[in-house]
Amino acid sequence: MSAESVPIPGRPPALDTSSLSSQSSSLPIWDRLSTWASENKAIVYTIAGIAVVVTGAGVVYYSTDSSTTARDLGSDEKKRLSKKERKKAKKDKDKEQAQSQVKTEPQQQPKQKTSTVESDPSENLPQVDPSTVESLPDQERKEYATRLKIGGNKAYGDKSYNEAIDLYGKAILCKPDPIFYSNRAACYNALGNWDKVVEDTTAALALDSEYVKALNRRANAYENLESYSEALLDYTASCIIDGFRNEQSAHSVERLLKKVAEAKGKAILEGKEKKLPSPTFITNYLGSFRPRPRPEGLGDDIDLEEGSGKAQLRAGLAAMEKKTGEGYHAASTAFDKALELRDLGEHESFAYNMRGTFRYLRGENADALKDLDKSVELDPSLTQSYIKRASMHLELGNREGAAQDFEKAMEQKQDDPDIYYHRAQLHFILGEFAEAAKDYQKSIDLDRDFIFSHVQLGVTQYKMGSIASSMATFRRCIKNFDKTPDVYNYYGELLLDQQKYSEAIEKFDTAIELEKNSKPMGMNVLPLINKALGLFQWKQDFQEAQKLCQKALIIDPECDIAVATMAQLLLQQGKVTDALKYFQQAAELSRTEGEIVNALSYAEATRTQLEVQEKYPQLQSRLQGMGGQFGGMRTDAIAIASVIDIL
Repeated sequence: MSAESVPIPGRPPALDTSSLSSQSSSLPIWDRLSTWASENKAIVYTIAGIAVVVTGAGVVYYSTDSSTTARDLGSDEKKRLSKKERKKAKKDKDKEQAQSQVKTEPQQQPKQKTSTVESDPSENLPQVDPSTVESLPDQERKEYATRLKIGGNKAYGDKSYNEAIDLYGKAILCKPDPIFYSNRAACYNALGNWDKVVEDTTAALALDSEYVKALNRRANAYENLESYSEALLDYTASCIIDGFRNEQSAHSVERLLKKVAEAKGKAILEGKEKKLPSPTFITNYLGSFRPRPRPEGLGDDIDLEEGSGKAQLRAGLAAMEKKTGEGYHAASTAFDKALELRDLGEHESFAYNMRGTFRYLRGENADALKDLDKSVELDPSLTQSYIKRASMHLELGNREGAAQDFEKAMEQKQDDPDIYYHRAQLHFILGEFAEAAKDYQKSIDLDRDFIFSHVQLGVTQYKMGSIASSMATFRRCIKNFDKTPDVYNYYGELLLDQQKYSEAIEKFDTAIELEKNSKPMGMNVLPLINKALGLFQWKQDFQEAQKLCQKALIIDPECDIAVATMAQLLLQQGKVTDALKYFQQAAELSRTEGEIVNALSYAEATRTQLEVQEKYPQLQSRLQGMGGQFGGMRTDAIAIASVIDIL
């Protein structure tokens, strides 16, 4: 598989940023699915008529950009009619040929007149109204309708839109036809009368529910009316009917999906309770810093006055060391209390550092930045405060501020290996892999005992295409850190990326056993999720994959990665309603706006699947046929499309 799909390992770096990357702990999980999709050349999950692609950035419809305007009228009409003629040829060939003479989209006409069959009927157009039409024979109505339509086309070509609207309206009186309604909608589209566009395209679709041009035209009108969910539904149905061949419509699905998710994401974020993320996330974040002994004077053997600020600070550190959800909540409360009580002496800067850390984890970035500003003001030598502040700057999109904090940290302590490790994470997130590799190596040179510098170096080498060097790095890691579960987990991810399924599952199993033995109360659930995805990719063993995700959720009920992975597995099996519930839960558990939008994108894609299934039940069999052409996994749920990142 391509090295391009390999992420930062599952342990979230301090430089976690929603503006540049998904939550780091989720990257390998989504990347496993993304890698599988890209290997199968853009396999997408099309259940009940929607194409959804999994990428490291989030949900992806098979898509591109569409704004059906007057200028593209008529460009694909013949293609549309030919499909219809083929479909109805066996039933009524003569009738279809007659219809093909009148179903013509308006086109911009060249100024130079030519002798054509249609040029004569456009002159001396019949005058009709509701009262006179009733008395006309059927054949004469059809002839009048054709002549009026041709006149409308000519007026449209001359940009005489109001005249064209009148002529198409008279044609409709003679013979209600979806083309006539759609043509009149095109005129309203040119005039920016979006409500009228919706009205006429809806009438066209009532006569021909699979009229792609009318669907696209109505979707464009809905988008201009800011009815994004309705526009998303129409563009999606259009893509399916048209066999995913129209790139404009497909891009529009992507664009609308993002708009809907962003609008709902902002609303969720405004009313969202600030709380700590899952224990898995917190453990991984804190673990991205080298373990250090407690500050002098805060050890368990020191006699501290109960109820003092220092005693609370020590209590917070002790609770944090449990690496459980309960412990992290207790630690957060204790750090808040410590600063309320004051009397911290030389530990005041450290207390601001710890409170700022947990405020950051709760998503309270503004308050967290204030705490870290105070921390470096009180003690500029505490380099960890600069590093954490850099991660917050990056998450807020302030790359320059992040770089400056690393420089300030180096001015204080140039030989601090954590500085180089976290600056490497910055380079990695920005795709600067050569610079990242240099900083990871520098971090290793200063301290060889920190496993994650080695792991990240191996992943970076893989991203750079140095597969042999990467594998060698991981083999050395296993030799030197044979009791550390993380090295087996991340090595397994790279093996999985190379489709070495059996070896990858073996590594995940080893990681799971080591996690159980070393941290029974605070087990990292990422190996369980990785194994679930491995079994899904290898054997399509949905049952066992779901069991592993359920086990992960029992251990860590708020692990958004496990929730979202479960949703994907359900979606793969066509359990769209159940999948939607999990996607919505993942959005609620997400910490930043970017993460919420990612989760909501999946939720909205799934919700649209249900709507299409209800509104266009006939498309299900068509998608089954499309999937059957390509074989593979579920032929009723897979179609060939394109993997496109939406975020």
